[in-house]
Amino acid sequence: MARGSVWARLWPRPEGESVPPVETKRSRAGGLVAIEWRGQPAWTPRDYLALADEGFARNAIAYRCVRMIAEAAASVPWLLYEGARELEAHPLLDLINRPNPNEAGPDLFEAWYGFLQVAGNAYMERVDLDGAPRELYALRPDRMKVVPGESGWPQAYDYTVDGRSVRFAHDAARGHAPILHMKLFNPRDDHYGMSPLEAAAFAVDIHNAAGAWNKALLDNAARPSGALVYRGGDGNANLTDDQFNRLKQELADNYQGAVNAGRPLLLEGGLDWTGMGLTPQEMDFIDAKHVAAREIALAFGVPPMLLGIPGDNTFANYQEANRTLWRQTVLPLVARTARALTHWIAPAFGNGLRLWYDIDAVDALSSEREALWARVNAAGFLSDEEKRAAVGYGARRKEGRGKT
Repeated sequence: MARGSVWARLWPRPEGESVPPVETKRSRAGGLVAIEWRGQPAWTPRDYLALADEGFARNAIAYRCVRMIAEAAASVPWLLYEGARELEAHPLLDLINRPNPNEAGPDLFEAWYGFLQVAGNAYMERVDLDGAPRELYALRPDRMKVVPGESGWPQAYDYTVDGRSVRFAHDAARGHAPILHMKLFNPRDDHYGMSPLEAAAFAVDIHNAAGAWNKALLDNAARPSGALVYRGGDGNANLTDDQFNRLKQELADNYQGAVNAGRPLLLEGGLDWTGMGLTPQEMDFIDAKHVAAREIALAFGVPPMLLGIPGDNTFANYQEANRTLWRQTVLPLVARTARALTHWIAPAFGNGLRLWYDIDAVDALSSEREALWARVNAAGFLSDEEKRAAVGYGARRKEGRGKT
């Protein structure tokens, strides 16, 4: 059954003005986002905006981890099965590949996986028309609030922007679930997940502080500090106030900043420059930045070698590190999403449908497939049909092959 816009409910027309009946198909949260003002909703137990600002927007390591995982996971093609038979064309596949007028499938799922990495929660809205799902939208997790029922399970979800809310009733037992909520495991909360970014928060702070320290060093002539020592020839070991202020102003104007890096000091009589190298503690501080970067990568499940972090030789080569990223981080996330979508939306298109991902389309795992095919092909005791089954393909068909 078609739903009307939430706009009319939040901003009603003046009394007496006629409102023509309109049936439309669009996101109920779309009207809120269209008139957004800068609010500060923080529904989840963590400070999402602070994590997104300090971790994603200001930290290159965390930013790259989130983008690498989200883009890789969103690039995996979807497959649809009815029992053991693969369906090459189906309305559900059309919906997944074109979820709404503004986004293609990879765009929607890149936001979905990105929200999951930053917030630990991802929410997808399903828009129905005439009883069938027609559009899908990824909603911002900081604007969503879980409304628990008497039993403790979610009975509704409130999506709020600047104090204006839309409530999505939730009754999964009766098949009424307009919101799909996927969360990462959180031992401290019943309704909200815990993100890798939150687990890496201390490492992010250390990494950001090290960057700020390096920036301050750059502003200070891009070299370690030194000392100007005054050795007065008349026995006076101190500068006058006017001399001190004049010298301080000249140093600030002519020798500080990246533009003046390397410019030699012009010293007057009685002044001597004593350079100060990096102390062992400062050298340890620089190493701490690299250690923090590895901890951030560890929290996200991204091999540090892929991020170019100095001194990391955990993997023999780049290809091995890339396979580890896909096997241990990306594919488990895609598989979890496939199972969630199957239970959430597939029943609306009929029984027995199952969404999965096409692992053969992942170029990073091509060497594994080649090794598997070589081993199976060398097994002379297997028939051709048994070999096809061993590598994930069904019986040969006249019109082509079908994967199972």
